[in-house]
Amino acid sequence: MFRLDGKHAVVIGCGGIGAEVVAGLAAQGARVTCLDQHQSVAESALVYALEQASVHAAPEHEAGVVNVTDPDSLAQAADHARDVDIVVLTAARNVRKRLLDYSSEEFSSVIDINLGGTFNVARAFAPRMASRGVGSFIVLGSIRSLTVEPGQGGYAATKAGLLQLIRTFAAELGPQGVRFNSVAPGVVDTPLTKEIQSDEAWQQAYANKSALARWAQPNEIVGAVNYLASDAASFVTGSQIVVDGGWTAIDGRFTPPTPAN
Repeated sequence: MFRLDGKHAVVIGCGGIGAEVVAGLAAQGARVTCLDQHQSVAESALVYALEQASVHAAPEHEAGVVNVTDPDSLAQAADHARDVDIVVLTAARNVRKRLLDYSSEEFSSVIDINLGGTFNVARAFAPRMASRGVGSFIVLGSIRSLTVEPGQGGYAATKAGLLQLIRTFAAELGPQGVRFNSVAPGVVDTPLTKEIQSDEAWQQAYANKSALARWAQPNEIVGAVNYLASDAASFVTGSQIVVDGGWTAIDGRFTPPTPAN
């Protein structure tokens, strides 16, 4: 029930975790279309992903350009893709600043990409899924929808809003057979987090926040995505799967001394 044979998956945002998601979907038999704002990123990610999945490049696997803030671009992509069963959206922006240091342009950009982009992608692809009576729409959220820290305010606000957006889409399109869910990673070792990892104290502090006392690797996010994409999750919608190594379970943890038995 976890196999994706005969299904067409569109992944939007193919860098970092996105490339691993493409590999995971292809490994389970899905036909994959990889879309990114940069053609080179989409192509490179698709080649990498198919190599990792031991799947030969074939005409049915495609790479292309799309802009999540441009509804026309997304409409063209959806028209071209046609029979889409799975959409995975990873595209997002984070500006690490305290809220009062944000410019209006920076704040608007984070909202436009993270919230507006999700709305635009859903508006382009979900009606086609609904017309076919089937579909799984998965968005990469974040633990920042649940817990925050200084410098993450704009990002956290959009990720919290994203969860409610997903729940509303799930409620409205559930009767048409379209499921909407989110996967919320904790800290993941990707190019976007290299700045943090270059600071040893910051890197270790984040590692210590999880119950597993380490960062996630990008491929560790794939299992949750594959599950939600598959028929194994046929009755799962409006949900957020947290893949954070226990961060939110023990947030603010302190290990006190315990008496000997």
